[in-house]
Amino acid sequence: MARSVEAVRDHVILCGYGRVGAAVARELNHAGHPVVVIDTDEGSRARAAADGHLVVPGDATTDAILEEAGVTRARGLIACVDSDSENVFIVLSARQLNPNLFIVARSNAVESDAKLQRAGANRVVSPYGTAGRRIAELAVRPRVIDFIDAALSHGEISFSIEELPVAAGSWLEGRTVGELRHRGVFTLAVFQGDERHEVHPPDERSFVSGESIVVTGPSGELRAVSAQP
Repeated sequence: MARSVEAVRDHVILCGYGRVGAAVARELNHAGHPVVVIDTDEGSRARAAADGHLVVPGDATTDAILEEAGVTRARGLIACVDSDSENVFIVLSARQLNPNLFIVARSNAVESDAKLQRAGANRVVSPYGTAGRRIAELAVRPRVIDFIDAALSHGEISFSIEELPVAAGSWLEGRTVGELRHRGVFTLAVFQGDERHEVHPPDERSFVSGESIVVTGPSGELRAVSAQP
């Protein structure tokens, strides 16, 4: 197992394999992202291994365990243990070890959100708050939610929504919104970092290295665009 963890690259580290963590891992697995699970509980580790995930036993608040899980070569980390204080320490440690890591943290209390963000989390999610918003949205605009769910699902559907990074020297760099539209791929937004974004850009808008674009269209065409070198 240690050799397998050492070999994995561009993976997501999942700290905590309870009910929420297991659900997160299933979604990541469906999307094709390798997962390395860190957990102190033997039963949780056994479930994670049975579900086909790589496992590192230990406390995710410690640098040595995060390094064993490949934090310096991971694409992201999810702090998903039940304790907000532990999630804060996990985020602090991970951010120090990998400044470029994309970190999502679970928050059980509203007052923990700001602490997790100050610790270095890119996004903070409260399962209870998210569930409340979803229930409300389903009550007032169910067809919108059904459409988005279908676009983000991993079933055999003909369309999808994806986020594509514009890497330096990649096929997307220098391409325009209009070029993608001619392929049936529609650009919903262009993001420059976490804060700035441009919604429904015009056809002549070209993509610049370092940006990310949110697109929708036929699933096959999105896969083809994403696979372009």
